[in-house]
Amino acid sequence: MTKAVHRKALAGFGLAAIVATAVLVTVPSWAAGPRDQLREKFDKALKGKTVAWSPVWMGVLESEWTRVMKDRFDDYGIKLVTRDANMKSDIQLQTVSDYINEKPDVLVVQNPNVTLLAKELKRAMDAGIYVVQVNMASNTLSDAYVGVDAKDLGTKIAREVINQCGGGKGSGEIAILEGEATAAYSLDMKNGAMEVFKTDPSIKVVSSQPTSWDANKAGDITTTVLQQHPKLCGILSVWGPQTAGAAQAIKAANMGDKVKVFVASDGQPADCDLLEQGAFSANLSYRADVQGQTIADAVIALLQSGDKPGSKNVAYYTTPAWVKSKDDRMYCFSIPKGAK
Repeated sequence: MTKAVHRKALAGFGLAAIVATAVLVTVPSWAAGPRDQLREKFDKALKGKTVAWSPVWMGVLESEWTRVMKDRFDDYGIKLVTRDANMKSDIQLQTVSDYINEKPDVLVVQNPNVTLLAKELKRAMDAGIYVVQVNMASNTLSDAYVGVDAKDLGTKIAREVINQCGGGKGSGEIAILEGEATAAYSLDMKNGAMEVFKTDPSIKVVSSQPTSWDANKAGDITTTVLQQHPKLCGILSVWGPQTAGAAQAIKAANMGDKVKVFVASDGQPADCDLLEQGAFSANLSYRADVQGQTIADAVIALLQSGDKPGSKNVAYYTTPAWVKSKDDRMYCFSIPKGAK
């Protein structure tokens, strides 16, 4: 190659390099691979967003939801703000009102009853905030509901009660331990159970009282019911932790071999412990950690949807499973060591 040809070739190479560089510099973002594009859209929809969370209180169930949500949101650059109402309705109402004024992107709430937050949830959606309700819904439908179908839970437990106490297998006398009487979780579960009980003439509900989710109150109610109805066959309780008090009252009355305890559980380890110890007869359980994942999924879906808040109502129902022996332990969750 002569020097002249070599210089021309180099010049050509330089021009090609410049052109190639220019092409690389001007490549638009949409020209990335489809998977890269998907992640870019995901990050753009989620990063820097704020989720405001208002639980009734920060018990074992709510702490597990919070732990799982925070883990997921931290991964995607979402800020989680949490304020504990500590079972005080006036504080929770004020908290939700404050959240709306602060304009988070998503509001997640656990309603203490069906009416307290109903107007505020609509106001939030009107203000452009997505609303997710968890396990205890209000009378206002929102963008998403994550939780159990409480009425279905009540029908399933009632059928098990009939299997063990109806048709001459027991006295047929049943007591119901409610939670908060106007909480959707308790109200709907009781209604579902009563619809089933009415189909069997051998079943007689001798007591149905609210416990305010309190184990001591459940224990006091159970003690009185056992005194008034010594032939009681079974207790249907809507929530595991309160039922611990009822189980203690049955043990104190030395009636553990006569009275069966049927309970709905959010999968707390203590509920499985009591089942394995024989204090509970059957436990229809769902797992709070799985629900926490679903809450996060619902939030992530809403942030990517582009839908106007309040324009759709989507439900993510939790599937329960029976815990009847230690072999069913997988239907209770385990809290990781060191979890906060």
